[in-house]
Amino acid sequence: MADSAKKRRVLKRRIGIVGYGHLGAYLVQEVLKRDDVELAFVWNRSVQKVQGQVEDKFILSDLDKFAERNADLIVEVAHPSITEEYGEAFLDVADYMVGSPTALANQEVETKLREKANTCGHALYVPAGAFWGAQDIKKMADRGSLKGLKVTMRKHPSSFKLNSPLKEKNDSIRADGAVLYDGPVRDLCPLAPNNVNTMAAAAIAAHNLGFDVVRGCLVSDPSLTDFHIVEVDVTGPGDAAKGKAFTVKTVRTNPAQVGAVTGTATYASFLSSMLGARGNDYGVHLC
Repeated sequence: MADSAKKRRVLKRRIGIVGYGHLGAYLVQEVLKRDDVELAFVWNRSVQKVQGQVEDKFILSDLDKFAERNADLIVEVAHPSITEEYGEAFLDVADYMVGSPTALANQEVETKLREKANTCGHALYVPAGAFWGAQDIKKMADRGSLKGLKVTMRKHPSSFKLNSPLKEKNDSIRADGAVLYDGPVRDLCPLAPNNVNTMAAAAIAAHNLGFDVVRGCLVSDPSLTDFHIVEVDVTGPGDAAKGKAFTVKTVRTNPAQVGAVTGTATYASFLSSMLGARGNDYGVHLC
């Protein structure tokens, strides 16, 4: 029994959480509940937010010292800038799950992380989050049969955290909803880095199209007080101009409070992604 228990402890996956907002706090508590994983560390830009919520032994005050905690998987749920600054270093010592994949819209960042993940002995994971059908779309991209992909997100105006000029456009919304943006995902990511991770995940899944061809559409709608809505339009082989192409449309209605950036169902999806981020020694993978 002693040997069996020791083996289970050896196999327990150590997870470091970078970011302690609503999603980070949820993940930390879920890890602490489970017996198949354990918490290696939790870091937050403001350490005071973590103190008193998590045992001191788990709190990492200086992110530069992450390697000392011997994590098997590091999960970022803070801001795209974390990936830009630490992504390659994280991959040197652990698998890395990019919770803010809008960071990968920066071509230089994506290229460096892909190269690192293919050579360092650790894998880079991108969570599907609210992106329904990610694996099927990736299979189409693998075969080269994916011809078009558009993701539309509809939310209450207060659920958007935007940069200029979208911020000013959203601030002007009154009773009627309006389209804030409709175009390539690459250009949208820096304008809405906290809101369009679903679209960034779509661009990674649709790798034959990428950030420049996958389209994103943001709709600000004051009537959406209880839900976030994500629509995914897929185009495959055939003549789209004549209406004879393969198409799939999904609509995901995700319960969310007014002002919430992340819908309720996305929390559980993210947890599943985190637990499934394993089993690969290299490369970039959806989870």
